[in-house]
Amino acid sequence: MACYISSRDNRFYVAVEQQFGAAAEIAATNRFPAVSLSITQEAVLPKRLDKTGSRTYSGEGAPFRTSASFMLKSYMAGNAQSSGVPCHGPLFESALGGGAQPSPGGAVESVLAPGQIRFLNPHGLGAGQGLAFGGELRFAAAVIDDRTIRLNAPFTILPAAGSVLSPTVSYSLSKSLKSVTIYDYWSPETAVQRVACGAVVDRLKLSVNGDYHEFEFRGPAVELVDSTSFVPGSGSLTAFPAEPATSTIPAPVPGHLGQAWIGSTPNQFFTLTEASLTLDNNVDMRAREFGSTKARCFAPGARSLALRFSVFAQDDAATRALYAAAKQFSPVEVMLQLGQQPGQLMGIYMKSVVLSAPSFDDREPRVEWRFDGCLARGQAEDEMYLAFA
Repeated sequence: MACYISSRDNRFYVAVEQQFGAAAEIAATNRFPAVSLSITQEAVLPKRLDKTGSRTYSGEGAPFRTSASFMLKSYMAGNAQSSGVPCHGPLFESALGGGAQPSPGGAVESVLAPGQIRFLNPHGLGAGQGLAFGGELRFAAAVIDDRTIRLNAPFTILPAAGSVLSPTVSYSLSKSLKSVTIYDYWSPETAVQRVACGAVVDRLKLSVNGDYHEFEFRGPAVELVDSTSFVPGSGSLTAFPAEPATSTIPAPVPGHLGQAWIGSTPNQFFTLTEASLTLDNNVDMRAREFGSTKARCFAPGARSLALRFSVFAQDDAATRALYAAAKQFSPVEVMLQLGQQPGQLMGIYMKSVVLSAPSFDDREPRVEWRFDGCLARGQAEDEMYLAFA
């Protein structure tokens, strides 16, 4: 028996729930890499106002209502699944609401313009879905017809006639969200194993250009189930689930690899120094209903999507155009590509972002412009799209 449990001997799994609060089944393919996972559950104690004849705390009447929450940090990792679905896929489904939309790619008939591609066969793509070629990701800004797509930005190397675009998996926003089950396994097997049931991603944060690209997921959960205090029925389980046969996890993607395209007519910026995107779902758990000690459902509120980024100030037309757009409150398109190798690509596309006027940071030898609190907007669940390849 070891004296202590190693903090590195930890494995994580996640799966979308079919029923809210009922633990989803997992397999080895549901494993994903993470830096840390914090799960808390506490009793919601009512305040006693009755006179007891003493100043001594005499306790509360059980059972209590409970409140649970989680906070998960992870690096972006390469895709180890042949299906193309990223290992963090269920968490993105919970954050955005839309399911995975796979695209097999397709053969190119011709490039009508640098940002317009015609396929040999019907492409089956919708607006906002990803396309990949030559280690680059782009998005379908518009579907012209069943064989022609207008890209949000041109590929650096234009595909020739007969070239085949790579398969992609895309995610879009939805009015409703999905709940997931997060499994937290430790070694040895006799250690306390944990399961967060009915977890909903209330906040998603993506950070670019650190040591590694980073994801942060946080939100409420229905309950925390553990192997030590488990009783049948917890999380709709009859027995505490054993860990699947462990599988390898892909390596993280270096944070300096990728591309940034910004502007009313997007230009590639090589001067981006850092960026972060925060999605807030404003989830409200139905946790105070009569007759239940646990949340019975959840409701997402108004969505907020905020971007912050910094670029080195230059006197070129593209950089000046950003300043002009911010001063005039003119929306711009923003696309970030994370990674640069097939199987290690993630794309983020926002078609209408209102920039804030930049602050000038002159503490270093080169002036930086910091754009804080830039808000993405849309018409109906179309503020942002994600894609993986």
